[in-house]
Amino acid sequence: MIPILLTPVETQRLLAERFKTLRLTVGFKRSTMAKRSGVTESSLKRFEDTGEISLKNLLLLSHAIDRLQEFDGLFQPPEATSLAELKASASRKTPRRGKI
Repeated sequence: MIPILLTPVETQRLLAERFKTLRLTVGFKRSTMAKRSGVTESSLKRFEDTGEISLKNLLLLSHAIDRLQEFDGLFQPPEATSLAELKASASRKTPRRGKI
């Protein structure tokens, strides 16, 4: 779990460190990971060194080490805590645009 007090930059660096550790644990060189994932070796190096990566490439890399399912919990709507909330959320339409 990522600590709540981290900034986005700190979080991306932490994820890059974790990924590199997983890659090395599996025993893949950067060149092997690049071939398996379809991500260029230079993009992989930049990610591991700085944390900078596109979402598409992050998903490709995650798939290559069988960790794609970990993204499933992101951006889920909050769970209802009561029957009234559940009924209200079922009848509410999703807005098509923001108000502010």
